[in-house]
Amino acid sequence: MSALAYDGTAMLGRQLRRVRNNPGLLILTQIMPVSMLLFFGYVFGSALAVPGEEYRRFLVPGLLVATASGGIMTGMFQAAQDTHRGVMDRFRTLPMSRAAVPLGQALADLVVTVAGTVLFLLVGLAVGWRIEGGALAAAGAFGLLLLFRFACVWIGIFLGLLTRNEEASGQLGGATFLLPLLSSAYIPTEGLPGWLRTAAEWNPISAVATALRDLFGNTAVPEGAAWPVTHPVAGSLLWCALLLAVFVPLAVRTYAAGPR
Repeated sequence: MSALAYDGTAMLGRQLRRVRNNPGLLILTQIMPVSMLLFFGYVFGSALAVPGEEYRRFLVPGLLVATASGGIMTGMFQAAQDTHRGVMDRFRTLPMSRAAVPLGQALADLVVTVAGTVLFLLVGLAVGWRIEGGALAAAGAFGLLLLFRFACVWIGIFLGLLTRNEEASGQLGGATFLLPLLSSAYIPTEGLPGWLRTAAEWNPISAVATALRDLFGNTAVPEGAAWPVTHPVAGSLLWCALLLAVFVPLAVRTYAAGPR
């Protein structure tokens, strides 16, 4: 375990230096959620009505979760880039824990996510969004958001190691933008057709978005929805545990196995 901690810390430092050396990509990934908040909040906000609620109170937690799900794309691209350029092959020749490289990437992504979340929340406060629940509940919301991001990054790392190609991972990563659209991140699911509503409510993004809205005190938990949405905190934790239980071993095993 000590070897994993030592090697993982070294890989964390390497990934953070990688981010520092590519400031353009960092700025783009941090500005995009803010741009979406301003666009959806002001351009669509007057047209989208949430019964009994002001749309930006509904939107901000949803956008936080939609941005967290983007960890699939970033994790996939970075892992595929390192694999395609032979960096992963060089790491495999070193006497280090096989879990250290993907773990370092996932932890570095969390550090960058924290910085981006602070910026996003400041803009959210500027446009009128507020934390209306207690401090402990709000801290739980932030923790749940980071846990979901952590799980999403592991999905991306596995897929990136599997594709081993920057171009393919970029194309596949673009498809992940559809995931928040099939959820309650941007709109309530009550008005969706039956089969589409069921699919949206069993989307992990819907559970986490509903949990954040509840913990922040922004909107009430909807009634008559699927179990993960009517029990959003428990549903979100179960989704995160399931995703981590599946994709962490898959990512580590795929990294250790190397190209075939």
